[in-house]
Amino acid sequence: MTDTAHPLKVEVFDVPAMTNTDPKGFVRAVDEYRATDYGLYMSRSTPGHDKFFWLESWLLPNLDLRANIFHFHDPEYRPGQRLYLDVGEFWGPDDADRWHARDWYLDLVDVDEKPLELIDIDELFDANVAGYLTTEQCEKAITTATTVLVGAAEHRHDVQAWLDEQVGEPVTWRVSPPPRP
Repeated sequence: MTDTAHPLKVEVFDVPAMTNTDPKGFVRAVDEYRATDYGLYMSRSTPGHDKFFWLESWLLPNLDLRANIFHFHDPEYRPGQRLYLDVGEFWGPDDADRWHARDWYLDLVDVDEKPLELIDIDELFDANVAGYLTTEQCEKAITTATTVLVGAAEHRHDVQAWLDEQVGEPVTWRVSPPPRP
C-alpha cells in the first residue's frame, strides 16, 4: 500500500438548508441547487481555496458520476480543462431532501482537444487494499470509467455531448462565469 490510501470522500448536499458539507466536514453555503429527473446541480463559491473560487457540480446517480467545472483563480492553471468527473456513488433525495456522494477515487479529466484522461487508479487499488472499497465497488468504478472513456471517444472526445445524450437533454451550467474575487 502506498501513501495514496485514504478514506472515502463523503459529501452531503442539503437542498432545504442551501448548504454542502464537503469531505473535510466544512459546511459551505450554496448559491444554487437545481434538481432534475436525472440529478442535482450545485453552484457555490469556494472561499479560502487557493486554486479555484467557484465550483459547479452535477450529481448524476444513474451514471455513477459527478461532473464538475472548477473556476480557477489563475486562468493558466490547468488551461483548457472543461470538466472534471468523479466516479462514485451518488444518490438522493432522501427523506430530508438531501443528496449524498461517495467518491470512489477514479477521476476523468476533460481538456479541450484531448482525449479524456483517467487518473488516480493507484488510489482506487490502494483503497481496496486498505478496505475502503470492496472488489465489487472497484469493478463498478472501472466499468463506469471505461463507459465514459468509450462514450466520450465515440463523441469525438466531447464529454458534454455524451453526458447530454445519456440524460436525454442538455446538462446545463451557469450562463455566465461567476465574478472573480
